[in-house]
Amino acid sequence: MKEQDRNLEYFDDLDKLESLKQEYNNIPVPEAAKARIMSGIQKGKTMNKKHNPFFRILRTTGTTAAAAVVALAIVTNVSPTIANAMTNLPVIGAIAKVVTLRTYEDKTNHFEAKVDIPEIDSAPEAVNRSIEDYANELIAQYEKDLRASQGEGNYSLTSTYKVVTDTDRYLCLRIDTTLVMASGTEYTKVFTIDKTTGDIISLSDLFKNKPEMLTAISDNIKEQMKQQMAADSSVTYFIDSDMPEWDFKELKGDESFYFNEKGELVITFDETEVAPAYMGAVEFTIPQSVTGDLK
Repeated sequence: MKEQDRNLEYFDDLDKLESLKQEYNNIPVPEAAKARIMSGIQKGKTMNKKHNPFFRILRTTGTTAAAAVVALAIVTNVSPTIANAMTNLPVIGAIAKVVTLRTYEDKTNHFEAKVDIPEIDSAPEAVNRSIEDYANELIAQYEKDLRASQGEGNYSLTSTYKVVTDTDRYLCLRIDTTLVMASGTEYTKVFTIDKTTGDIISLSDLFKNKPEMLTAISDNIKEQMKQQMAADSSVTYFIDSDMPEWDFKELKGDESFYFNEKGELVITFDETEVAPAYMGAVEFTIPQSVTGDLK
C-alpha cells in the first residue's frame, strides 16, 4: 500500500473514532467515567501511529472490531444490568470437553495398576488440580502397597472416569475405582462443578440455603433402604441393625452426588459405607418431590 493510501486510511480511522466519541457524548455517563474515556480517546488521537499497537490492530482487523470494543466498554459502564450479566457468564462452556490428561500404568509381578486421569477443558486450574490430586492419591497408595509387599501376592487397581451430568449449570465427573486383593472393593468419587462459578461444590454447598434438606434426603434414603430390604431378602443395608454404631443415620454433606437425565439428585456411597461388602458401591436416586427442582 502506498504511503498516501495509508495516511488516508489512518485519518479515516480517526474520523470513525471521532464519530464514536460524538455518540458517546449523547449517553449519560458519570463524570468520572466520562473523563477516563475522553482521556483515552484524546491519547489515541495524538500517539504516533507507527508505535501504537492499537492502530496496527486497526490496520489488520479493520475499524469495525475497534468500534465494537469501544461500544462494549461504553455499554458495560452505562448499564449495570448488562455488566452484571457478563460477569455471570458460565466459566465452563455449555458442553464440557473432558479428555485423558495421562494414564498411569504399572505391572510388577502380580501387581498391576491402570489409572486414567481426566482433565476438563476450560475448567479453572484449581478444579483440574483437585481431580489430578485424587488420582495421585490412588497411585501413591498403590506404590506404597507394592513396596510393602515387595511384589508378592495379587493386587489390581483400576480407575476410570465418565461424565454423568453435563447441563447448562452442572458438570459431574464420576471416577470409579476398583481395588482387588483377596477380594474386590469399589470406590466412587464424583466431582460436581458449578459451571457458573467454576467451583467444585459439595452437598452442603448445594443446600447452603436449605440445610434442613440434608435431613429430608437422609430420611428418604433410609425409607428406600427399608423398601428394598422388604422387597428382596438378598438386599442388606446398615439400618435398624443389631450394631447401631454401624447404621446409616444422616448425610454429612460431603458425599458424592450427581444429577441424572431427569434432573434428579443421585447420592453415591462407597462399598461397605452403608451396606455389607457384597452389595458393592450403592447409590440412591432422590425424587424431586423431596428436593424440588435443582436445575
